[in-house]
Amino acid sequence: MRKYGPSKGGRGVTRRQFIQTSAALAGAALLSPWALAETKTPVVRTATDQVTLGKTGLKLSRLGFGAGSNNGHVQLADGKAAFVDLIHYAYDRGITFIDTAQSYSTFNVIADAIKGLPREKLFIQSKVDGRPEDVLAVIDHHRKTFDTDYVDSLLVHCMTRGSWTDEWKRVTDAFDQAKEKKWIRAKVVTCHTLPALSAAVASDWTEVHQVRVNPQGTLTDAERDGWSANVHNDINPVMEQIKTMHANGRGVIGMKICGNGTFTDPADREKSIRFAMSQKEIDAVVIGFKNRQEIDEAIERINRALKEV
Repeated sequence: MRKYGPSKGGRGVTRRQFIQTSAALAGAALLSPWALAETKTPVVRTATDQVTLGKTGLKLSRLGFGAGSNNGHVQLADGKAAFVDLIHYAYDRGITFIDTAQSYSTFNVIADAIKGLPREKLFIQSKVDGRPEDVLAVIDHHRKTFDTDYVDSLLVHCMTRGSWTDEWKRVTDAFDQAKEKKWIRAKVVTCHTLPALSAAVASDWTEVHQVRVNPQGTLTDAERDGWSANVHNDINPVMEQIKTMHANGRGVIGMKICGNGTFTDPADREKSIRFAMSQKEIDAVVIGFKNRQEIDEAIERINRALKEV
């Protein structure tokens, strides 16, 4: 049998022994954590990833299409056909999350906008306004208006009082019933003051929070509600609440990322998007769009920010 070099004691190594030893060394190299680190493909996160919303198990695109700029008038400024085309363009780019509300002018156009798109791949979010007499009827109206069996997430909208969880119990109870009927899949709240936000975080009812977030503090939650773009609130108390939401397994969606459309300087949009993407507690964000260029810009900025986080 052929020998493969000298061994201890002057004896050679057989071909079989040589192959077995080489295979063992190769296997050890593959199992080495250093070898694994060198061969592991880095995960590239993007604006259009399908992300999980807290512990709900629901999936949606990281970037959502906001259909409520100036109550939706911005989105419908060029007419219904243009809005439908824009929704389809967003979907083609990978945006599956659409945010509207009962009070938005886009509310009655959503059914036409999503026609032809696979419903199971969409995440449609809407909001109930005020405290209607028959909340279940209003929720059912959402389903019928959207021509769908269910709404993925439904919001108790624009809470401002720290006592809202008691004052709106009739509404939140109806949301619970609607979820049992499978009319909605997640219960969400938006707040417009820190006391209301704190109450939402403390409440076991809340599954998802949609929170006003930008580092400039424009239109973010403070002790009192305010709608002046010239007022810059301290964002740190909001971020502390967001950390608690995340720790409690809540879904977190950021809104007002572009200051309700007031960030006309690209540097402000860049700063805000980078800030939102750097917060691991924020699952997704929603931004209002009026044309294809704004969609493309947001995707580009988010993708770039995620690479650097």
